[in-house]
Amino acid sequence: MHQLRIFIELTRLNKPIGFMLLFWPCAWGLAYAYSKELNNDLFTYYLILFFLGSVLMRSAGCIFNDIIDKDFDKQVERTKKRPIASGKISVIQSFVYVIILCMLSLLVLLEFNFLTICLGLGSMFLAFSYPFMKRITYWPQLFLGITFNWGLIMAWTSMVNNISLEVMILYISAIFWTLGYDTIYGTQDISDDEIIGLKSTAIKFKNNIKKFVTISYLITISTLIFVFYDDFNFNFSTFFILLFIASLIYQIFYFKVQNPLTCLKAFKFNNYSGLFLFLGIYLGNI
Repeated sequence: MHQLRIFIELTRLNKPIGFMLLFWPCAWGLAYAYSKELNNDLFTYYLILFFLGSVLMRSAGCIFNDIIDKDFDKQVERTKKRPIASGKISVIQSFVYVIILCMLSLLVLLEFNFLTICLGLGSMFLAFSYPFMKRITYWPQLFLGITFNWGLIMAWTSMVNNISLEVMILYISAIFWTLGYDTIYGTQDISDDEIIGLKSTAIKFKNNIKKFVTISYLITISTLIFVFYDDFNFNFSTFFILLFIASLIYQIFYFKVQNPLTCLKAFKFNNYSGLFLFLGIYLGNI
């Protein structure tokens, strides 16, 4: 039972916001294909598979990140009690968990077509490169956006077996969504990160964080409108897309740079944002 608690803490399964933010772009990609009436018989099955894949890969990513960052985590108030940093579990045992989780993820991936499998294998490089980005660039949040939203493209290709311009624009929209919300999240660690030498967009734009997040979210909104402009109408689909846009605007006004709790709450609110957009896209076919 003690080992199970450590595993849950290690994989952040007790903090579902992480794997949900990985899952929502996948759900958007599937819903977009569904809204175009493309291969709809597989929609529910693939939605379940992408959810499982998101949980497994997010869990593996968390452990790998903690292995790489263990020395930094010991120096940061928010992370110093993590299992690896605090010595509750060894690096070797943690790495075994990473391998097991990746193998399970591969089993899920093999359910899809060849193009999606190739994209999924390619995403492994992105996923395991991310922990090093905060050491070499002030833009790790941009790299996270590229990585975290890769599943949107995979979800589309799993249903359609090709890549379209509209999906790539939707992918760009999702990248800037992540760039915004993860900058809000990173605001909590500015002081500690500066002391230990880690980089982030929150540090780079620390005197203009609100403005940077606003610009990121405006790019998200404008690209989203570009994709769905022709589908806007007085219906539930448009209502939920507008609700997604409103949720981003709400975050901009809600979070306070000097108040970490508001940053955390604004970050977590993106779970609802992801749901709103999923419903907006999905209901486009109903």
